[in-house]
Amino acid sequence: MTQPKGKNQGEGDKEADRNYRKRTTEFLKSKKGQQAIERAGDVSEEEARKLKKYEEQGKARAKDEDPQVRHQSKR
Repeated sequence: MTQPKGKNQGEGDKEADRNYRKRTTEFLKSKKGQQAIERAGDVSEEEARKLKKYEEQGKARAKDEDPQVRHQSKR
């Protein structure tokens, strides 16, 4: 078989990870990144109410066993 021309590092590509971390750090230190961080938690009152409602629905469901799950010991 012939070898592919590019460097294929497969999962856990160290070069891609290094590039991603470098670009992310640069963005976070930039003015645009700082502005994004400041706005990150801003939500409207309506959106806050919706988020709270969905959170409560999720918590209520989490208290009970999922009816779709069947355990081997209960078959």
